[in-house]
Amino acid sequence: MIQIPVIRLHNALGLPLPQHATPGSAGVDLAAAIGAPQVLRPMARTLVPTGLKIALPPGFEGQVRPRSGLSIKFGVTVINAPGTIDSDYRGELQVPLINLGEEDFVIERGLRIAQLVVARYEPISFQQVAELEESQRGEGGFGHTGLKS
Repeated sequence: MIQIPVIRLHNALGLPLPQHATPGSAGVDLAAAIGAPQVLRPMARTLVPTGLKIALPPGFEGQVRPRSGLSIKFGVTVINAPGTIDSDYRGELQVPLINLGEEDFVIERGLRIAQLVVARYEPISFQQVAELEESQRGEGGFGHTGLKS
């Protein structure tokens, strides 16, 4: 288990720290650290603070993903999903939400608005070459395999 240092800001006082809901949960829920309810109108966007700052270890990233219940029930999702939190970022975690539903959605204090998955990554560099190794797929792009099995 990786220990992630966290600072709880004044706007998150009284809210629980993120934790896994079940032993098999890949992510932890992020909650809205707002003082008053916010109405998110259809097709509107907002940036919701979580009141948390974290320090991810080098070689790890935080992936901010939508909560499936909010997206399927209300059409509310993370607009840039998955959003990336870099290991050297030290600011407050904030979640950009959009309401793709047909009705207003009210964001309440403590509402679980997104999930955070911490994942290992490998640093990369690019090496320019004259040709790429051939593959079975080749240059086949979007939909090149068709819709039927």
